[in-house]
Amino acid sequence: MERYLSENDFIVSKTDTSGRITYGNRIFLELAEFTEEELIGQPHSILRHPDMPKAIFQLLWERVKRKEEIFAYVVNRTKNGNHYWVYANVTASPDESDQVLGYYSVRRRPNPSALEIIKPLYKRMIEAERYGGISAGTAVLHKHLHEEGISYDEYIIGIQQ
Repeated sequence: MERYLSENDFIVSKTDTSGRITYGNRIFLELAEFTEEELIGQPHSILRHPDMPKAIFQLLWERVKRKEEIFAYVVNRTKNGNHYWVYANVTASPDESDQVLGYYSVRRRPNPSALEIIKPLYKRMIEAERYGGISAGTAVLHKHLHEEGISYDEYIIGIQQ
């Protein structure tokens, strides 16, 4: 069953540098159907849905490790086997000396029309990954962006508006 964020809901979570959850707000816990005790200390991948291309997570990690902000559409699974889509913004959390302490993510309700575009793209990426690994999924994404004549950031941000 699909769960939905309300228009004004924001999910906030923080992880350490290895992706283990260090904080989750109330909306995050409720939507994911976990208690705080069940989630804190767990890898964020505990929420990974099988319909989410691995190539997107590879891109996400590459970007945040370089301290670059990234936006992405993500489908997560819940503790009880449900799922929900988010429009995620992920950034590194540096200390005063610019050393990364962890990562910070704010997620909100995705534009439904954007999901109509993203879902078929992700399906093609997953199919490619099934036979050719993450690099094949990445190739599908790059081909799509090339055909659109647009960068990843322009594409993702543009379809959300």
